[in-house]
Amino acid sequence: MTESKLDIWAQWLLHRRSGGDPEWAQTMLVNFLFPIRDKVLSHASLKEGETLLDVGCGDGLIAFGALEKVQASRVIFSDISQDLLDHSQSLAREMQISERCTFLLASADDLHAIEAESVEVVTTRSVLIYVPAKQKAFHEFFRVLKPKGRLSIFEPINRFSWPEPPELFNGYDVTPVMVIADKLKNVYNRIQPLDSDPMMDFDERDLLVFAEKAGFSEINLELQVQVNPRPNIGDWEAFIHYAGNPKIPTLEEAMSQVLTAEEIEKFTAHLRPLVDAGQGTSRMALAYLWAIKN
Repeated sequence: MTESKLDIWAQWLLHRRSGGDPEWAQTMLVNFLFPIRDKVLSHASLKEGETLLDVGCGDGLIAFGALEKVQASRVIFSDISQDLLDHSQSLAREMQISERCTFLLASADDLHAIEAESVEVVTTRSVLIYVPAKQKAFHEFFRVLKPKGRLSIFEPINRFSWPEPPELFNGYDVTPVMVIADKLKNVYNRIQPLDSDPMMDFDERDLLVFAEKAGFSEINLELQVQVNPRPNIGDWEAFIHYAGNPKIPTLEEAMSQVLTAEEIEKFTAHLRPLVDAGQGTSRMALAYLWAIKN
């Protein structure tokens, strides 16, 4: 299926997340996503013969990792995107592991198709940032887990890095073109308001509270904070074709929406050398939570 015919979730995970740059996609996978996958699965402690429910499975990063690491396990791929489920199902057929997989169209806060106390492990990765009803999702995780079942999740804590100071745009100093940068920031803020969007309405302490209220015990929370030179995203073309999440436009799309040709030229002339030279700062806060249902 062509990119334009995919839903926004599949478009983003399979294309827009990496700016259409295969080299950058591979770098992101190895340096960022694989370590997250491995940590989530380590906290999950999946054992032979157990079933793992991967909520918001996306392109199958966690799910396929579980199937590879524990050969006798079974995995339920759950997502709101049928296109991504189809993508994962096709990969499972190619890998000849379909008999160990189940595919379910469902949202994180409504897993009614899964029986209570029917799985040993629930995992998520960067899912709750899109879910308004986060407490309801935690209650669903608790409901489907067997006694002594384990929950293991990862979420970015976007409150740590947003909103940015007015002189910064994606970690780059745009002081000389701040007025133009503000026009672009307004595009993103209108789509995902900083004071109400699910990506911004929680932090790591809220995750702990959600887990406790749902009934989990033996709750563990780890927060990793990283402030580093911004990694080079590959090249300018990849940068302007990159979208930070499925719901927002790329920089190229945002510029075409609100800037004049002269403003695009001026903004590009300032920002492109900074991007090409990697002269920006990356600020991230990453939360891992794992817990047991007693």
